[in-house]
Amino acid sequence: MLEPGDLLDHYRLDAVAARSGMGTLYRATDLTANRTVALKIPHPEMEADPTLLERFHREQEIGLLLDHPGIVKAYNSEERSRLYIVLEWVDGSLLRTVLNEDRPLPIDRAIRITLGLCDALDAMHKQGIVHRDLKPENVMICPGDQVKIIDFGIAMKEDARRITHVDVSPMLGTPDYISPEQVQGKRGDQRSDLYALGILLYEMLTGQVPFSGPNPLAVMNDRLVKDPPPPRDLNPAITPELEEVLSRALERDPRHRYATAQEMQLDLEHPELLGLESKAPARRPTKSAFQRLKPQILLYACLALIPVVLFTLMLALAKR
Repeated sequence: MLEPGDLLDHYRLDAVAARSGMGTLYRATDLTANRTVALKIPHPEMEADPTLLERFHREQEIGLLLDHPGIVKAYNSEERSRLYIVLEWVDGSLLRTVLNEDRPLPIDRAIRITLGLCDALDAMHKQGIVHRDLKPENVMICPGDQVKIIDFGIAMKEDARRITHVDVSPMLGTPDYISPEQVQGKRGDQRSDLYALGILLYEMLTGQVPFSGPNPLAVMNDRLVKDPPPPRDLNPAITPELEEVLSRALERDPRHRYATAQEMQLDLEHPELLGLESKAPARRPTKSAFQRLKPQILLYACLALIPVVLFTLMLALAKR
């Protein structure tokens, strides 16, 4: 068992930062590069489980693929005496800690944090990677409300083969933030991350998650059959446009959800472009600002072509 003060290769373990079901995270000093890093070391029993071991290797592989200021960075490795991942050390507070100290958050701060997460998720999804466990415990808030997404323990590459295991419950995600399709046993895709982001934004704005119950199964089942309580009932300062963004992010059917983080980001940045429509009981999906802009763009393009067509006709007539 490693303890603070121990040496592991050229890293000095300074303190235990966190423990999880998969391993222990240490704050450490890289004695060669003279920098503070985080070491994620799997539990011994995890190394004996081929499925969990493959997940750990996949987490390391994913970490090396991602290079974005909103995502924790993994460092490439030299020869190591045992299995572990070296990550950048992030100074800040977990979003969970921030929410415990101040809930609900001011609306402008909640939007600022969500925009940072949209940007990070967009970069991640463009690499074909889905986090699948976005929650306040996996988001660091740094100075200036800069965000860092951490812990890719159950992330996946969309083109990777599915890892099978006997006990699936720890791998599904977290009951309060899991998407309906993940509850149904599906792998999920980038829209599942956007659903979780919608839950985060809802919690930041209202001070509570939209679904609750006496046990995790009840919480997960509620999102399959119920709509979230209207957020403006919980916080009247929420604008109709912001409530519409939440409604779209939290659609039960992923086909009606935001398709990309970029679409959600655009709606948050330009709420005046949102078309608010009366919703039928079936909750017809509304168009994002990006979708509503496309007809305008086509109209402007056609108008711009009119002078060109007229000039061409005049030139042709003049040559006759």
